[in-house]
Amino acid sequence: MKLLLTSGGVTNPSIRDALVELLGKPIADADALCIPTAQYGHPMVGPGVMPWRFITGASDSMAGLGWRSVGVLELTALPSLDEERWVPVVRAADVLLVAGGDVLYLCHWMRESGLADLLPSLHDTVWVGMSAGSMVLAPEVGDDFIQWRPPSGDDRTLGLVDFSICPHLAPDGLPGNSMAEAEQWAAGITAPAYAMDDQTAIRVVDGAVDVVSEGQWTLLPTSA
Repeated sequence: MKLLLTSGGVTNPSIRDALVELLGKPIADADALCIPTAQYGHPMVGPGVMPWRFITGASDSMAGLGWRSVGVLELTALPSLDEERWVPVVRAADVLLVAGGDVLYLCHWMRESGLADLLPSLHDTVWVGMSAGSMVLAPEVGDDFIQWRPPSGDDRTLGLVDFSICPHLAPDGLPGNSMAEAEQWAAGITAPAYAMDDQTAIRVVDGAVDVVSEGQWTLLPTSA
């Protein structure tokens, strides 16, 4: 897969240009699937209006970018379906738009649904993560970002990239994570760790990592 790991979605022209480059076509010619699942598990989001806003594009940094078509892939429903009902839909999509919310809830349902096993075969698909939708691909998220745990108690994430992410970096006193909080979080992380604001994304193609930003980000020292 080609990855665009964001904190706040496609929030500025630089991130949008990076997305178009990854797609290899204009957004208006691309088909998207939204994955809202992470939102249900987060105590500050949950079911209701926020998943609706994400799916309908009312929050216009993901589904509202002007795609040719937008569908919904709800991971909690997939275990009750035969794979031939949903796997071709995923393979046909140009991009997966993955909402923020609870990281471990998302990770659990990616594994339970079979989507996690499918990802390595999606060579041309673009994964656009927002917050938890980006963090889930890291090897670990750290205790600060754990609100829900799966029945197994397993707090590992997918490890499809070799770094972790602290999203929503913000100046002291503003909503989000301060630099001091990010540094405290990184002290408990063993992998390389990025802290980034909502104007920043990390692009990963064939293992090559680069940062696309019109805001602030930093690579933090970790406990390793």
